[in-house]
Amino acid sequence: MSEATKPKLAVWKFSSCDGCQLSLLDCEDELLQVVGAVEVSYFLEASSAIAEGPYDVSLVEGSITTEHDIERIKEVRRLSGILVSIGACATAGGIQALRNFADVREYTSTVYAHPEFISTLKTSTGIADHVKVDLELRGCPIDRHQLLEVVTALLSGRKPRVPTHAVCVECKKRGNVCVLTEHGTPCLGPVTQTGCGALCPSFNRGCYGCFGPAENTNIDSLTSALRATGMQDRDLVRVFRTFNAWSPAFRAAGEKVAAGGVTQ
Repeated sequence: MSEATKPKLAVWKFSSCDGCQLSLLDCEDELLQVVGAVEVSYFLEASSAIAEGPYDVSLVEGSITTEHDIERIKEVRRLSGILVSIGACATAGGIQALRNFADVREYTSTVYAHPEFISTLKTSTGIADHVKVDLELRGCPIDRHQLLEVVTALLSGRKPRVPTHAVCVECKKRGNVCVLTEHGTPCLGPVTQTGCGALCPSFNRGCYGCFGPAENTNIDSLTSALRATGMQDRDLVRVFRTFNAWSPAFRAAGEKVAAGGVTQ
């Protein structure tokens, strides 16, 4: 297959830590196969070589936090046939979305000697809040196997097979003892979408919700169970306000607890 006939792949970065792009680079041998099937036209994390668009598939990491970000993502959308947002920042605003619950001016005045030079939005939001997104891939960072599945599926013209069930299913598959019910360890596994293979519970740690809220889960019930472990409301709010704080389900759960809307 000649370069002229290969699909064009672009990887874009907005406000983020680069972890999801590094997950792609960490694919090693599999990445070589991907590179053989596509023309990597734009991926500054890996190469300074740039080919002009339009691009068949764009992978977008990072949240929208500045006016310039808004302009850029609209241009990326215009140049992209399929746009996939990857990671918690791109799908739910990321850890930087904690600014959404506070006064960003107070943050900048505390951190920067001259906050008057800082130009930023009051909120950190996901890509889908600004442009049409064809597919979202969760995680902080994303799982490289899921990423390879998405890229392979898109190149093959089929729908990607990305599971949406809760982490608890992965614990059952691995034969893990439930850290919440057996040890009283706070765990978001019952309401978090799978993607990590239940990594933390496999080492007797509670799930931190890296892959965001799963479908059709009862967060109120989990909140009551977490209270039963001795967690106070302040700690419960913090549990829901981490990597996916601005995802609708976790955001609503945190606000409900803060308002005293869930009882044990």
